[in-house]
Amino acid sequence: MYAIVDIETTGSFAAANGITEIAIHLFDGTAVTETYETLVNPGQPIPPFIQRMTGISDQMVSSAPSFKEIAEKVFTLLQGQIFVAHNVQFDYSFIKAHLKQEGYQLHCSKLCTVRLSRQILPGLPSYSLGKLCRSIGIPLENRHRAGGDSAATALLFKRLMDADQHHHIARSLKRNSKESILPPHVPREHWEQLPPRPGVYYFHNAKGKVIYVGKAINIRYRVNSHFSNDAPSLQKQRWVNYVHGISHTECATPLMASLLESAEIKHRWPRFNAAQKKQEDQFGLHVYEDQRGYLRLIIDKNRKTLPLLQRFYLLVDAQARLRKLMREFNLCPTLCFFQDSSQPCEGIKEGYCKGACVKKESADLYNERVQAACHQLQAEPSYAIIDRGLQKNTYSCILVERGLFFGMGYVPNKVAPTHLQTLKEFVTRYRDNSYIQRTIREHADQYPQKVVTLNVAK
Repeated sequence: MYAIVDIETTGSFAAANGITEIAIHLFDGTAVTETYETLVNPGQPIPPFIQRMTGISDQMVSSAPSFKEIAEKVFTLLQGQIFVAHNVQFDYSFIKAHLKQEGYQLHCSKLCTVRLSRQILPGLPSYSLGKLCRSIGIPLENRHRAGGDSAATALLFKRLMDADQHHHIARSLKRNSKESILPPHVPREHWEQLPPRPGVYYFHNAKGKVIYVGKAINIRYRVNSHFSNDAPSLQKQRWVNYVHGISHTECATPLMASLLESAEIKHRWPRFNAAQKKQEDQFGLHVYEDQRGYLRLIIDKNRKTLPLLQRFYLLVDAQARLRKLMREFNLCPTLCFFQDSSQPCEGIKEGYCKGACVKKESADLYNERVQAACHQLQAEPSYAIIDRGLQKNTYSCILVERGLFFGMGYVPNKVAPTHLQTLKEFVTRYRDNSYIQRTIREHADQYPQKVVTLNVAK
């Protein structure tokens, strides 16, 4: 027996919204044998735009039963049946969550008439319920009301059963089928092509735009986890409503997947990514000569008129690096803009400044140490993190030039990982960011055996 269901709600996800109307048609494969329909008091205001869309007002539901009052009836009608709906994940997640609140555990096999319509009736201009019914001549009265929509879905399902020459419905009900968990608009072949290996996956909207980027040790398993639960969360309903396609890029290692995910989030700015999606200021450590002839190190943001010694994404990192240089090379904190020149020099007080700020040390002597500090900054190592490749005859290469991430890719085994310029020919260039810097640094510290120092000479 099939239970063909439609609900109206106060919002898009069950965790924070209520049901305002429910209709259930029990269907034996030939005809509807029982119908249940009622308005429901959601216990919260109905947003004005939903009132306009459905025609259900707060006044209409004020005297309607609460879901608690109808929970037993709904559970009795649904339990043990095959749950059928147009965009089944939406209706099922709401009803299951609300039944759970009242102490009922609903477990049903599910069928989505959106997915089935795409398979059995391909090539139609739209698979929204209204346009689909119009295309194939199914009457639809009381659109956006549970009774009207569920009655039309019942007629649609009967039409699909009659036209199902390739047994799509039977295959969808098999235990290992993904038809009941995938978003209604995602082709099954998109899921089938996902490999059980590390990489990055992309969720696309109806126009093909990337709306989410994720990384995974096992792409197939991770993507499956997004859809295989009946969570009543906003994020789950976003996937159901907005995801129309899935693509992926396979990576040889989890580290490469992490770096690619970060680079793609910064580049594409996907709608539903939150982590790492913030603008980053770039701070540079620069050097210039003042009017008295003293070389001065300065931290500044996005200054392109001064020679750049090293780039940082966090001000605290730049300050820590300069503070270390001051003590290592006996540089003056005043001349490095670490303190106000009107105050007594802390460097003299602590014994590492030799008095350049009060002209007790000549510019020539002081500048020698500044130049040595600059040389150390510019001597940041160039190295590669070498690991397994995607193919047997390649190895993966994450390339760091003078302490900054340059890019990554796959290099033929016959090419020795020794020269920076040679490896650049095989890697894809990616933009650096603070997360990538930190991740590479931590990995290099943890796995020093994978790090190869490179010859920078051409």
